[in-house]
Amino acid sequence: MESSGSDYDVIIVGAGVMGSSTAYYAAKRGLKTLVLEQFDFLHHRGSSHGESRTIRAAYPQQHYCQMVMKSYQLWEEAQAQAGFNVYYKAHHFDMGSSNDPMILSVVENCRQNNLPCQLLRREQVAEKFSGRIDIPDDWVGLSTEYGGVIKATKAVTMFQSLARSHGAVLNDNVEVVDIKNDGGSVVILTAKGEKFRGKKCVVTVGAWVNKLVKKISGVEIPIQPLETHLCYWRIKEGHQGKFTIGGDFPTFASLGRVLLYGSPSFEFPGLIKVAVHGGNLCDPDKRPWGAGVMMDEMKEWVEGRFCGLVDSSEPVVKQACMYSMTPDEDFVIDFLGGEFEKNVVLGAGFSGHGFKMAPVIGKILTELVVDGGTNEVDLKHFTIGRFKSDF
Repeated sequence: MESSGSDYDVIIVGAGVMGSSTAYYAAKRGLKTLVLEQFDFLHHRGSSHGESRTIRAAYPQQHYCQMVMKSYQLWEEAQAQAGFNVYYKAHHFDMGSSNDPMILSVVENCRQNNLPCQLLRREQVAEKFSGRIDIPDDWVGLSTEYGGVIKATKAVTMFQSLARSHGAVLNDNVEVVDIKNDGGSVVILTAKGEKFRGKKCVVTVGAWVNKLVKKISGVEIPIQPLETHLCYWRIKEGHQGKFTIGGDFPTFASLGRVLLYGSPSFEFPGLIKVAVHGGNLCDPDKRPWGAGVMMDEMKEWVEGRFCGLVDSSEPVVKQACMYSMTPDEDFVIDFLGGEFEKNVVLGAGFSGHGFKMAPVIGKILTELVVDGGTNEVDLKHFTIGRFKSDF
């Protein structure tokens, strides 16, 4: 471990996908970079582990659509430098009620960004997917070519390896318990009594953000940890090849009262991933490791949408994960402010949909450290100040 008291340009607290991506972009810009992770690297207690995450440009918000399109480019650049793939291409398919405002907004964003899309009625959906997907008569489907799958733990490993190759120091099993302002620098205090000094600090601690931010600044940000589960369902015998990645089966999302999403068969042969966007409130240090949420709704959806080709009786694999939810499900990317002014940058509240944008978020957090601002996105969407009435 690097000796206590060393000076760094930036210290990143938290080595999930956001912290690891930030470490890569910071080290790449020549910053002397230190990363501190409270658990083992690649642990399974947070939000960045597991087999896969979906990437899609089909967002109702224009700024997210643009951030995802930039991320596609950055994923490809990073994996080319690493020498192995973490991003795998697929088309994407949204489905929901024909008057769902989210679908209408996605169509508008696709048109504004010149992203080809097809709006399909029920019979057209059945034809396009050769009887593998069925939707109700009053639903529509929206097909776009910008989908795909990110290998989650492998992606975190990639960013950590690239950060190290650019000179970053990464230490795990170092729990940060406080951050102090010290004459324009930040001092990081650990549970073992160590001190690390840096010019700037980036906090990317996922579901632990409220505990740490309240300790260092007294500010309570309304970010709630939720426990959720990624579920994998068995494709019935003889139909496995119809749902595999690399063919014409897409990543997908189903809009409505229950928001579900999933991806083609990839990480577990013969299984397809379908999960609910949501979860149960939890304390990240006292997880219930519960049985899952909305299982009945999910079973009904799997049975109805996949034309009986997937066994809906029970998921055969479940992977626990955490969301860090803001009330509006938008991110927090901002300076902590107060006595720290612009010396502490916060990346938090990624609300179960941020992973796909990890490279552009890491780039943005690095630009906030180095340049004091970013041209990648208008940060008004992500300010801490939008929660003032909740403070």
